[in-house]
Amino acid sequence: MSAQEIRATVSLAAIFALRMLGLFLILPVFSVYAKTVPGGDNALLVGLALGIYGLAQAVFYIPYGWASDWLGRKPVIIVGLLIFALGSLVAALATDLRWIILGRALQGAGAISSVLIALLADLTSIKNRTKAMAMVGASIGLSFTAALVIAPALFDWLGMSGLFAVIGLLAVTAIGVTLWVVPTPTAPPTPSRTSFAQILRDAELLRLNFGVFVLHFSQIALFIVVPRLLEAAGLPVAAHWKIYLPVMGLSFVLMVPAIIVAEKYGRMKTIMLAAILCILFSQLLFAEFPPTLWWLGTILIIYFTGFNVLEAVQPSLVSTLAPGARKGAAMGIYNTVQALGYFMGGVLGGWLLKNAGQHTLFISCAGLVMLWLIIAAHMQSSRSARFPESIYTESQGK
Repeated sequence: MSAQEIRATVSLAAIFALRMLGLFLILPVFSVYAKTVPGGDNALLVGLALGIYGLAQAVFYIPYGWASDWLGRKPVIIVGLLIFALGSLVAALATDLRWIILGRALQGAGAISSVLIALLADLTSIKNRTKAMAMVGASIGLSFTAALVIAPALFDWLGMSGLFAVIGLLAVTAIGVTLWVVPTPTAPPTPSRTSFAQILRDAELLRLNFGVFVLHFSQIALFIVVPRLLEAAGLPVAAHWKIYLPVMGLSFVLMVPAIIVAEKYGRMKTIMLAAILCILFSQLLFAEFPPTLWWLGTILIIYFTGFNVLEAVQPSLVSTLAPGARKGAAMGIYNTVQALGYFMGGVLGGWLLKNAGQHTLFISCAGLVMLWLIIAAHMQSSRSARFPESIYTESQGK
């Protein structure tokens, strides 16, 4: 990678990490905190507060992408970050769950992920783009790890209002990175003959889009329950990091060889299917095994090993499979479906927990993951222009 490509990748990955840290910080503590505010005894409203962020993102991802084509990437990114910061302020000042829901909706309206990916595509060559996308995916995984570790301690120190204020400050910091660190493209993207409808109908991209929906549906649903399980197992919220830190550390150690095998030996599909199996097994284990700290830690290691691999591999595959200059459009659709997964996981997860209990919630998620596994198993792996495994095979034969 050139010096500018490295600068662009690292700085945009940092913006992703700062913004996603703002999203992830509330996941480990919110369901516990919600019980202390008016309306927080309603699991459906708690799920809505978590999931409304995703719905707002789903509404705005594609329009932001289109606007960035006309107005430029950086102005749209800055506007989105300002809206995100405003939502954080509203949530920080909220006195009941409904105001928090409004703040979360405004946070979600700052939906800039697809624009960030489009800018990264503008600033990197085709041969280095998959590598750059993987680095961005890894930054998201690292921000998730950091959030799980530091959120309980920050919540214990600052409270939920302080936590939302920190999230707003992270958004402001990301604006500074956008203005003064991220390179500005010197030329507009090359036009593509591929229509938006073709991107929507592409079978391989559809599989990946369905996968990211299920991945984040199950993630949000999981974190409606897991903080309560840890608390019920005798671990106070401020000490949840004692589980999350070793879990995330070990899951990252386990992720590294998987990513090496996927990239170096062209086993993207194999590694992806193995990661989906990790998600599936963890959901079944959550449903059937007693919620002791030892078991919860073990199951979380299995879950996050699969999750971290998929967070790195799936965006990389989308960037590889999308044709030419339509990578921004493909990522916009991918991010929209991801956001819908956040929303539906929060709302339906909360509804299932309230009306059917946590066992049914985990079994339902397992069924959805099983469907994903079946769909992903039929991904193409024989066309060199469409899938990295065959690219690797052909390059080895040259």
